[in-house]
Amino acid sequence: PSVTPEGTDTSQGIPQLVSNINACQVIAEAVRTTLGPRGMDKLIVDDRGKATISNDGATILKLLDVVHPAAKTLVDIAKSQDAEVGDGTTSVTLLAAEFLKQVKPYVEEGLHPQIIIRAFRTATQLAVNKIKEIAVSVKKEDKDEQRSLLEKCAATALSSKLISQSKEFFSKMVVDAVMMLDDLLQLKMIGIKKVQGGALEDSQLVAGVAFKKTFSYAGFEMQPKKYQAPKIALLNVELELKAEKDNAEVRVNTVEDYQAIVDAEWNILYDKLDKIHKSGAKVVLSKLPIGDVATQYFADRDMFCAGRVPEEDLKRTMMACGGSIQTSVNALSDDQFMEETERSLHDAIMIVRRAIKNDSVVAGGGAIEMELSKFLRDYSRTIPGKQQLLIGAYAKALEIIPRQLCDNAGFDATNILNKLRAKHAQGGMWYGVDVTNEDIADNFSACVWEPAVVRINALTAASEAACLIVSVDETIRNPRSTVDSAPARGRGRARPHNH
Repeated sequence: PSVTPEGTDTSQGIPQLVSNINACQVIAEAVRTTLGPRGMDKLIVDDRGKATISNDGATILKLLDVVHPAAKTLVDIAKSQDAEVGDGTTSVTLLAAEFLKQVKPYVEEGLHPQIIIRAFRTATQLAVNKIKEIAVSVKKEDKDEQRSLLEKCAATALSSKLISQSKEFFSKMVVDAVMMLDDLLQLKMIGIKKVQGGALEDSQLVAGVAFKKTFSYAGFEMQPKKYQAPKIALLNVELELKAEKDNAEVRVNTVEDYQAIVDAEWNILYDKLDKIHKSGAKVVLSKLPIGDVATQYFADRDMFCAGRVPEEDLKRTMMACGGSIQTSVNALSDDQFMEETERSLHDAIMIVRRAIKNDSVVAGGGAIEMELSKFLRDYSRTIPGKQQLLIGAYAKALEIIPRQLCDNAGFDATNILNKLRAKHAQGGMWYGVDVTNEDIADNFSACVWEPAVVRINALTAASEAACLIVSVDETIRNPRSTVDSAPARGRGRARPHNH
């Protein structure tokens, strides 16, 4: 008798492994062509008909709404790569899928997954150490030199994206923006505001906090728009007359009583405004709406106000100037504006990451992968047993990156890879694919660079994912859950329950 209820779908053993590996190949197919400067874009339409055009591996996989449990792992590593280092999401997916593809024949022959996993862990460790050993450190001393290096890195990152035409312009802007932050400030502090109209080149960098013009009332026009070192009040308070009918029931017998209530409301409002004025603040920003009375009041007193400012912008202002967001008007005293800085954990993590990556770069364009591939292939010949085959397979899998770059650019991949292998064997360690001239080139001198941390993270994540998928040998699906969860995708159509 079966232990699980009727209809439970279990598949186990080698066929299950092979089917998981195949599912991951399908995921990789989805992002395969987006790799590199000649990569294609994907147009994804979701269930509401919203279209997204993207070149970013993580975005595409997120939107694909993958249901296969093993394939979800690849989506997760793409997301984690995005969160950890922000770039290399397509590479990480491709690598993981390729690792699996290379070991598929061994799995089919019945090689035990644990042997594969051990070989992969060894290979990854060796590869990461090799990257650390050959990565070139970007010099910090000379500001201009560092700047041009950073711009080149930014340009490399932008070259595969839609705005690659104006990458000189944008890479300068990106570097400017990052240079403005202290060493500690996090990414959240760089905000991007989309304004329609104008050309791409009209984008500008504001050293400060910008937020969109919010809904404003009469009196807004009269407010001064320029201040020197003003005090800023950041509020989470509504400054308008509340229509009390929403949240309370008041019984009144005479008109005078009613008048008293109305007066009380006005007084509350004026009291709030008065406190804000007395606190000495010149600029008032609030997350909640600021009404017309308040706007006039501030205009009369030469103060600037904006309501309904998005929360992240308030937070940015807060980080930029110190201070915090008030939820009541009573706390608006001067000591409030003292530097009360709370640096979050995020920073600690970022600094540790900075320390690890200490500005070292490797050559992109498949160069680093070819070098690692050669190194691991040489290493695999020195060890006996099955590990030799598996590390050889790992080495072969790394070639997917340069091969895919060639395919996406329409080059003859086999031809170029042979040239690359020869070059690397002769010791040209930074040689990679040159997409502009359909040839190979020393990508280090051509300034096609990537932070070493991106590559290290991609390798470890891909290898972890491959190990994880190889180590799953059985999927058990509960039959009830598969039926019940289908209608729950809130589309509002009644579907018959088939029990």
